[in-house]
Amino acid sequence: MIPSSPVEAVAAAYERLRENQPAAWISVVPGSEALARAARLEEEGRRDRRLWGVPFAVKDNIDVAGMTTTAGCPAFAYTASATAPAVAALLDAGAVLVGKTNLDQFATGLVGTRSPYGVCHSELDPSLISGGSSSGSAVAVAAGVVPFALGTDTAGSGRVPAAANGIVGLKPTRGLVSTEGVVPACRSWDCVSIFARTVDNAAVVLEVLTGSHPHPSTPASVVVGIPPSSSWGLSLPQESAFTQTIAQLEAATWAEVREFDPTPLLEAGRLLYEGSFVAERLTVIGPLLAKDPDALDPTVRQVVT
Repeated sequence: MIPSSPVEAVAAAYERLRENQPAAWISVVPGSEALARAARLEEEGRRDRRLWGVPFAVKDNIDVAGMTTTAGCPAFAYTASATAPAVAALLDAGAVLVGKTNLDQFATGLVGTRSPYGVCHSELDPSLISGGSSSGSAVAVAAGVVPFALGTDTAGSGRVPAAANGIVGLKPTRGLVSTEGVVPACRSWDCVSIFARTVDNAAVVLEVLTGSHPHPSTPASVVVGIPPSSSWGLSLPQESAFTQTIAQLEAATWAEVREFDPTPLLEAGRLLYEGSFVAERLTVIGPLLAKDPDALDPTVRQVVT
């Protein structure tokens, strides 16, 4: 992931950005500014910076000082006075910010279609949704614009778009990465998440975010939990794809496939979506909802009310 030349890596990121989905981005750092940072890093040398010269993106519900945070809602937008600690850690490690990415408004949704800034599609198939709410970050990584990006994941907002775009989505244990400077969706459950094209790259970013030291990887079997296909009411094409995927995993030398009962997880999900936790969104959206309800996406408004 570490480039031989930060300047070349950042220039390539901006070239790919211009060629890919414009709806993935809400705001972009001026190219001249990012290239100037890359040039300074290149002149200084890598030193001990683990993300030296690596371009990255940030979901636009995470603050970056001097940039606008919208949370996918123009009427809510504000200029951040401070940079979220998670972003600051990446910058300190030598990463170069390219821009802020699109999302389902107020991180409410798993589809990537609830944004006035445009609709992203899956990089695997333009006819498919990108997944949400961290749609833009997933697309930016899947399209090869940046090697990694930050999103948020309260109840799938990081993992779902990662799956929909064929990349790695890592949700750290809650509390491991600071959520200061993140517009809350559900403060009790919010989590900064990581998108990358490989597990190794995601692990490096997580180590930087947590301040942990790299450790040598050891070959190990990965346990993959598989719920019974009957749990989901799959259509025939979905059932076929599900079966084929399991067969591929079972044939892999690195995977140990185990069936498990997802009932406790589904019950926990109902606590989040059918209980009081969803009302936490009103701590952020409430004033705007009372003042100008039409400023919210209609589906988002329906969810929170």
